[in-house]
This record gives sequence, C-alpha cells and structure tokens, in this order.
Amino acid sequence: MFENVVLCGCSAYEEKFYLDEKFNGLPDIIKEELKIMCVLYTVDVGGIVTLEFDEEGNLLFHVTADEGDLLFDEIGSVLKMKQVQAEKEELFEALELYYRAFILKEDLNKLLTEEDD
Repeated sequence: MFENVVLCGCSAYEEKFYLDEKFNGLPDIIKEELKIMCVLYTVDVGGIVTLEFDEEGNLLFHVTADEGDLLFDEIGSVLKMKQVQAEKEELFEALELYYRAFILKEDLNKLLTEEDD
C-alpha cells in the first residue's frame, strides 16, 4: 500500500513548520512561500495542515485538528483551502511536476509533452 509523501506541514499546536528533507533541492523562494502559506493557514483556522503527494504525484491538502480543539474553524478551513488552491494553482502544478521528475524519476520530456496536451 502506498503512503502519501509529505512535502511540508505546519502545526498551530506546536507552532512549527516542517519541510521534508527530500525537498531541500527546491529553490529557497519556493520553500519560503510554502512556509508562509502553511503558517498563515494554521494561524487563520488552527489545526495541522500538510501538503502531501499521492501515488500519481498529485499534491493534496490534508487538514486535521485535535478532537477537543474548540477553536478549530472547520468551515473556515474548507474555505481557506479552496482560496489557497486557487491562488497557488501554478505553484502547485510546478511542485507536482518537480515531484514527478525529481522524486519519482519520471521522464521530464514526457511530462512536459503531457502538459502541452
């Protein structure tokens, strides 16, 4: 069974940001953008947010909250997720391409050809 690969995450509870070392090769500006995005997300709605790649290389948002967290804004979380996905669509597509090319070792030429279709 495939387990999603975590790109990064942030916890409102521990007030920490995490970037998996597999992705240290990303440009610093991208890593900083991910950090800002995740931290602002958890500041706005609480809980824990992770960005994960599934088996096909799709980037997914995963949000959880402690069971007793009365401050977690579940509705706000869904709305914020949709907003971030719309605002960062190009970034997420580029990250998916990076993951498929450099982590999954798929043929970059083939991937770029697929994008043009």
